[in-house]
Amino acid sequence: MTYGALAKVLGLRMAELTTALEALMEADAGQGRPLRAALVCGRLTPGLPAPGFFLKAEALGMDVSDPVAFVAEQRRRLRAG
Repeated sequence: MTYGALAKVLGLRMAELTTALEALMEADAGQGRPLRAALVCGRLTPGLPAPGFFLKAEALGMDVSDPVAFVAEQRRRLRAG
């Protein structure tokens, strides 16, 4: 799902969605859980989250040097439950 589609479904402006997703990333990281925000895709980055996702993940101390592998691992962990 894209950020725009998710914002529309939730009835949020994009800035509100971004704030909510960053808070979700902080909560997930703090609990040692995979990042649920990894499921959202950017319009300009098909199949991957937007650049802000990677900036936030890096700020949380995660290694995002290989963005494709990082997202794949987050999604794998989410599927595994």
